[in-house]
Amino acid sequence: MPRDPSMPVSISTLYVHDSVKSLPWVKTIQSKLSLSPRIITDVQDAYADLLKDPDPIARGKHTMVLTRNRGAFVKACPGTRAYNCCGYKILHVGTYCTMDCSYCILQAYFHPPVLTFFVNLDDMLAELKQVFGSPGIHRIGTGEFTDSLIWDSWTDLSKILVSAFSKQSSCALELKTKTADVSALEGLAHHRKTIVAWSLNTPRVIAAEEQGSASLSKRLAAACRCQGEGYPLAFHFDPLVIYEGCEAEYIGVLDQLFASVHPENIVWISLGAFRFPPELKPIIQKRHPNSRLIYGEFIRGLDQKMRYFKPLRIQLYREMVKRIRETAPETTVYCCMEDDAVWEQALGKTPRRMGGIKGMLDAAAEKMCGLKRG
Repeated sequence: MPRDPSMPVSISTLYVHDSVKSLPWVKTIQSKLSLSPRIITDVQDAYADLLKDPDPIARGKHTMVLTRNRGAFVKACPGTRAYNCCGYKILHVGTYCTMDCSYCILQAYFHPPVLTFFVNLDDMLAELKQVFGSPGIHRIGTGEFTDSLIWDSWTDLSKILVSAFSKQSSCALELKTKTADVSALEGLAHHRKTIVAWSLNTPRVIAAEEQGSASLSKRLAAACRCQGEGYPLAFHFDPLVIYEGCEAEYIGVLDQLFASVHPENIVWISLGAFRFPPELKPIIQKRHPNSRLIYGEFIRGLDQKMRYFKPLRIQLYREMVKRIRETAPETTVYCCMEDDAVWEQALGKTPRRMGGIKGMLDAAAEKMCGLKRG
């Protein structure tokens, strides 16, 4: 039976790196988990235990490591030179996720993947303060290596971040999720500097490929709650999965979206077709044998990822853009990791003719979040 996504995942094992065992956040998280931690001097010790499990990827979703981020908290999104990138910045708060989406790149990205949370939050806030004082507008998200809201079951991460961003005017925080519990965001003085974003898909794809995630209706209900709290919203159709009848089903999702929230509260909507590195294929075949995702019409792209044939992607993008513009003509729409040819045929213009993707999204954040260029 699939896990009820409204309930937090049970953590069975807690590892704490020796260098952080005295930090206050360790004691807070430990008390919420009601677990006695195993003190380690090397994170590899936790990995070694996981690798003894027949499915270390699944076991990693019930194992937490508390450690220090010894690198930068704020990093530029890696993107790729082959496709248009939006100039996004990643806030690296932790890694991995409690949900089990068949297509998740984290299955292949970390070896092995395990829930890891960086507890040196004072260092994170000090680094953010430097970004807040730097020139320009900055869009910063926590959802690159993890789901942005899963940590609220054990930490006050969202409360801390929303508070920090609310006190400045040049940066927007984007919290991206597939969950529906937004209680941690309620009642906060966010001053519209936090965008709450959902990854959306058709009910068919959610049921088949996004195990442990919230249903479409629950995600949209959560978005409506955040709208009521005054938060700007964003939505990401990524990955778009191409199958017979998918166009009508994705249009149906758009119709549900616009029936749930007001278009004038949406900062942006992104579109990105399913793509995957070749090394992910055997992992999906082993861990999700019923998934049909990897058996579509694919070709290796310029970024070496397997992608749907370009005409198939363009056709789906074009139909979705048409419906978005019919209902929400002022909402910013962009394609994630696509080239100029796809933009031209799907959106009618290349990014350069619209001021570049970064310029487009900075302008949308400036307008919707009240940002001022530093």
